[in-house]
Amino acid sequence: MIKGKIHSIESMGLVDGPGIRAVVFLQGCPLRCAYCHNPDTWDFAGGVEYTPQDLVDKLVKFKPYFNRSGGGVTFSGGEPLMQPEFLYEALKLCKKNGISTAIDTSGYGKGGYKKILRYTDLVLLDIKYGDSEGHKKLTGIDRKGSDEFICYLNKFSKKVWIRHVVVPKITDSKESIIKLSKVISRIDNVENIELLPYHTLGVNKYESMGIPYKLEGVEPMDKDRMSVLENLLLDELKIENKKMCINKKMIV
Repeated sequence: MIKGKIHSIESMGLVDGPGIRAVVFLQGCPLRCAYCHNPDTWDFAGGVEYTPQDLVDKLVKFKPYFNRSGGGVTFSGGEPLMQPEFLYEALKLCKKNGISTAIDTSGYGKGGYKKILRYTDLVLLDIKYGDSEGHKKLTGIDRKGSDEFICYLNKFSKKVWIRHVVVPKITDSKESIIKLSKVISRIDNVENIELLPYHTLGVNKYESMGIPYKLEGVEPMDKDRMSVLENLLLDELKIENKKMCINKKMIV
């Protein structure tokens, strides 16, 4: 019997796709993003075991909220693609029960993307950095896995929302934004771009877990600087891909 490791379930998510959503945080992640605010999701041995049916039975109870708001279920993490069989079965059951589905992923997984994307309505793609060198410094892993997943996204024409965390002195330069734009310009069906300002809300988790925080002393991102970078990104994308429709959105 297939079982998955779940870190937690949020019943009223408002920032992980359209409408009101249940957000399922799967346990385990291969990346070690310097700014990660959920280091408690890293360990693959943690979490609570669910069968796909047990999980979806729980999610179905929230359907009245989904239906009224145009929402659904978002599978996040950790990294949901690291539990491909469980994710596939859960997505399939969601669709069987008339629930809209999304996955929030950095594109690093164990395969099975064709099956997974068949039952996925929306992909929230977290782009960490625009080139492999910077990506490895920031996350511990190069861009190869993410680039492979992007190829699958383009094959299956799935709706995509882009997410990118802007960190002072790491991803807030003109050069970094131009590299980001080059990655985005290779992705089909991008409907929305979210530049997310770096914050320090998860620092206390590192302290309680005894893990050194790599961005110690880095201040939260300046709002005015965020606005400048948003405009720069839009300008770059208009030059590189004039057919792309961009709906600018910033979550503070």
